[in-house]
Amino acid sequence: MPAAEAIELTDVTLHRGAHCVVAGLHATFRAGSVTALTGPNGSGKSTVLDAIAGLVAWSGGRVAGLPADVAYVPQSVPPTALPLTVRDAVAMGRWAARPWWRPSTRRDRSVVEAQLERLAVADLAHRSFDELSGGQRQRALVAVGLAQEASVLLVDEPTAGVDAASAVLVLTALAAEARAGVVVVHAAHDPVAVAAADVVVALGQPSASPACS
Repeated sequence: MPAAEAIELTDVTLHRGAHCVVAGLHATFRAGSVTALTGPNGSGKSTVLDAIAGLVAWSGGRVAGLPADVAYVPQSVPPTALPLTVRDAVAMGRWAARPWWRPSTRRDRSVVEAQLERLAVADLAHRSFDELSGGQRQRALVAVGLAQEASVLLVDEPTAGVDAASAVLVLTALAAEARAGVVVVHAAHDPVAVAAADVVVALGQPSASPACS
C-alpha cells in the first residue's frame, strides 16, 4: 500500500561527477498528484529522478519524506542477450516484493497479468523484449514499474518516441496511480505529458548559481 504522503526537497544541490546540474531546488512531490519535471536539456530532470531513486547522492540541501520503496522507469534500457520475454520483464517488477529466488505467488501472477492488460501488452507477453517497437517497449517498461506497487513511481520521459495511442495508455496509467495515493513524478519534454500533469516543476540551468560554485 502507498505510504508516502510527500517528498520535500529544500535547497537541494546535485552533481554528476564534478559537474553541478541542480542547485537550490525547492520542490514538493505529493501523493495523489502527477508531477512533471520540465526544463532544457542538461537542467537536471533525470538527475533529480536518479537521486530520488537512490542512484545519485544528494550533494546538499534537505530531503524529507523519501520512502524506501521507489519504482523507477528509465527512458531506455540496453539490449540484453538473454531471451527475456515481456512477461518475464514485468514479473521482475515483483522482485521488489519478494526475493527473486522464491517462487512467484498467486498474487504476483495476478499483478503481472493485470499490468500487462493495463498497458495493452498482454498480447505481446511471449515476445522477446528486444523485439518490441518503441511504443511497445515503453508500455512494457511502465508495466514493470507498476508491478512493483511502490509508494513512489518515477518515469523518465514517459511518452518519448511513442505513438499517440501509447502515450494515452501511459499517461492514463500514471494518473490512475496518483489517484490511488502514489507519488508520481516524471521528467518530460512532451507538451502533452506536461499538460496532463497536476503539478509542473520547471528546472533551469544552475551554472550561474552560487550553490554550484
